Amino acid sequence: MPPDTPPAGREFATLAGGCFWCLEAVFEELAGVDAVISGYTGGHDPEPDYERVCSGETGHAEAVRLTFDPSVVGYREILDVFFAIHDPTTPNRQGNDIGTQYRSAIHVHSAQQDATARTLLLEYAAQNTFGAPVVTELAPAGRFFPAEACHQRYFRSHSSQPYCQLVIAPKLARFRKLFAARRKP
Repeated sequence: MPPDTPPAGREFATLAGGCFWCLEAVFEELAGVDAVISGYTGGHDPEPDYERVCSGETGHAEAVRLTFDPSVVGYREILDVFFAIHDPTTPNRQGNDIGTQYRSAIHVHSAQQDATARTLLLEYAAQNTFGAPVVTELAPAGRFFPAEACHQRYFRSHSSQPYCQLVIAPKLARFRKLFAARRKP
């Protein structure tokens, strides 16, 4: 089980935006992100696992928890990347991944993160940034359950699989294009 508090000088960000493999692959390349853990959050099952979460009955979403250095990458920038790589306008769906476990959600760890996320969501609404209402949930961070070991660093280990090539690789390419200057060396 990962620690409940970040190391000194670091913060957590917990985000759900479809399959956790996609988010993990992108955020592993963002400068200032020290660690990315794929897992489950936002539900009621005290012992979620991949099979139960995929059933949609646990209330959990597939999510990632980032440990980041706010002196290198700000929370707003993390959210900018998050919104650039998933569709925040489709409730309980990302592409062909359908179900409550694929919902878009920001789980905040502080009042400052909450204020930043709320401000950004208001900006998106005022500018109609996505051409449709944003349905991203905003909630306090609750307990985070790491996914099984086979789901960690998934893209690195399975990049030639069809799902990785058809779904994850395009998101990585988009990130690399839009945020080239913010990638890890």
